[in-house]
Amino acid sequence: QVQLVESGGGSVQAGGSLNLSCAASGPSFYCMAWFRQPPGKEREKVAVIGNDGRTTYADSVEGRFTISKDSAKSTLYLQLNSLQLDDTAMYYCAGRVARGGWCWRLAGGDFGYWGQGTQVTVSS
Repeated sequence: QVQLVESGGGSVQAGGSLNLSCAASGPSFYCMAWFRQPPGKEREKVAVIGNDGRTTYADSVEGRFTISKDSAKSTLYLQLNSLQLDDTAMYYCAGRVARGGWCWRLAGGDFGYWGQGTQVTVSS
């Protein structure tokens, strides 16, 4: 049974940091990603990492967020630094087993496995 379980969300002041984790069980993923959905807005892709370790970020978080994974622990991470008010969202991790292609090009529907989400709230 495949499971993705996020943790690490919370409330933080602008400029602060959080570290999100996503514990994965099941098959080996070819691509893993973090998505977020701000209140009242569409879901958006934040960062991806391939099984080769290649990472790509949305322009809005480049230089502030870092995606990484610990294969031995089957855990995906997202380090969030210099948080801004518009980073407030529900954050989801996602995994894709099927191989091939550049992970950043994949849409949300291409990821077959999702976690339940963890809330990040940034206040002034």
